[in-house]
Order: sequence, then C-alpha cells, then structure tokens
Amino acid sequence: MFNAARQWISQKHQELAKKAINLWVQEKGQGTTEYAILVGVLVVIAIIAITLFRPKIQELWDAISSGINGL
Repeated sequence: MFNAARQWISQKHQELAKKAINLWVQEKGQGTTEYAILVGVLVVIAIIAITLFRPKIQELWDAISSGINGL
C-alpha cells in the first residue's frame, strides 16, 4: 500500500517537474522575443525622431557649442 502511494507521488512529482521546466523554458524564449521586438521598435522610433528633428537638434548643438566656446 505505502509502496504504491510512494510510487504514485514520485510519478506525479516527476510530471510536475517536467511541466515546470517546460513552462520556464517557453517563458524565457518568449521574454527574449518580446525584449528583441521592444528594442527594435525603440530603435526605429529613435531613427525617425532624429531624422525629423535634425534641424532643431543641430540648432541646439550649435547653441551649446557657442556657449561653451564663449566661456
């Protein structure tokens, strides 16, 4: 009786451990993919912003440069 119960518990423990490992591996891959997509979107947004605001950024940079040179 106890031997059968121990065997059943051991089997359930192994099944649960396998499910937990599979879940962790799947979420890790999913997290990496989400991170890569987020970084890609941020890079595209940064490129668009720099392209659109380039004249203003250049003006600001020139003003800062003039201010530093005036010291």
